[in-house]
Amino acid sequence: MRGTRGVRETRGVWGKRGRRIGRRAQRALLVVCALLLAQLGSLIAPAYACGCGAMVPGRQSTMGVDRETSVVRWDGATEQIVMRFTVNGNAPEAAWIMPVPSRAEVELGDPDLFAELDTLTEPERRTRHYFWPRGDDWPFAPDGDGLSAGAPLPGDAAPPVGVVGRERLGDFDVARLTATDPGALRDWLETNGFELPADLATGLQPYVDQEWEYVAVRLAPEEDGATLRGTLDPLRLTFESDRLIYPMRLSRLADQPQSLGLYVLADHRMEPRASIGGDEPEIRFAGRVSAGDSPALGELTGAGGMFLTAIDQYFPRPERIDADHELRATASDTPYRRVYYDYELRMFAGVPAWLATVGGVFVVLTLLVVGSAVLRVRRRAGGVRP
Repeated sequence: MRGTRGVRETRGVWGKRGRRIGRRAQRALLVVCALLLAQLGSLIAPAYACGCGAMVPGRQSTMGVDRETSVVRWDGATEQIVMRFTVNGNAPEAAWIMPVPSRAEVELGDPDLFAELDTLTEPERRTRHYFWPRGDDWPFAPDGDGLSAGAPLPGDAAPPVGVVGRERLGDFDVARLTATDPGALRDWLETNGFELPADLATGLQPYVDQEWEYVAVRLAPEEDGATLRGTLDPLRLTFESDRLIYPMRLSRLADQPQSLGLYVLADHRMEPRASIGGDEPEIRFAGRVSAGDSPALGELTGAGGMFLTAIDQYFPRPERIDADHELRATASDTPYRRVYYDYELRMFAGVPAWLATVGGVFVVLTLLVVGSAVLRVRRRAGGVRP
């Protein structure tokens, strides 16, 4: 009986363990299947995103634009845009399409420009002192160190797509195009090896109606087997424009939130006319700059300098973008710089000021009490004398 009971108990234990192991194996299999489906989904629906145009990866590739930063320089007649993308994904090549209001010249930009602008516009750090101790200060935390506080030419009917020019610039194959038919433009790009979303033609229609031109860029690393990842070399576009405009309408096709940083160089402080479907634009720097402030910046500003406005904007839902950014001069050229504060406990001769003050008050009160007691004793002693 004991032996039979032991066998039954052993079988019962292993039965429970077997069921537990089976459940774990099922969960692991489900996780693996979910991961495989996610990978297949990324191949079926490649990600493309760009804060100013349309970034289109090749077939069965993924790409996302984490950050787009641009320097826009406008003198009232000519506009220059120097753009830099930080991308992620596994695409060995991709296409980028940028509408422009007039014929554009394209060249490589200076990669040092953005680092110099970041330094020039970085927030000012100031120190603010506080009197009473906080959670990280003694006596609450003996090792605390304070709290530190972010037109087309006249003539016969123009062809639906015209190639104005094409050149190789580093990792970029640049084609400058005209188009009177967004569908024909899409066909031209597909013929050159790039898949486009079906709704891109609809997004291009307003630019076709306004007779804009286009800069199409093939991002193809020269190194075999390389993929587009990290910060790409900047490109500089120059075109005539009687208003300061930054094309954004195509970015409504993006499938992920967009982050845009603009450095605007003009005669005055500038601001967007509207938020165009994103969060309210934030000014993080405004002030006059000159060639002496930055060698790379001097190529854009010239010897006389210009007013620099640094603008950040976030688009949590790109499909709400309903227009291009048009910028205008503000009422006054008020300078501005963000200030970050470091909060420190006020000290006096190496001792927290609150402790010295409380200690001093305690000593004074003690002296007053002792002095008062001494006077009372002396008065009583004087009253009993003959």
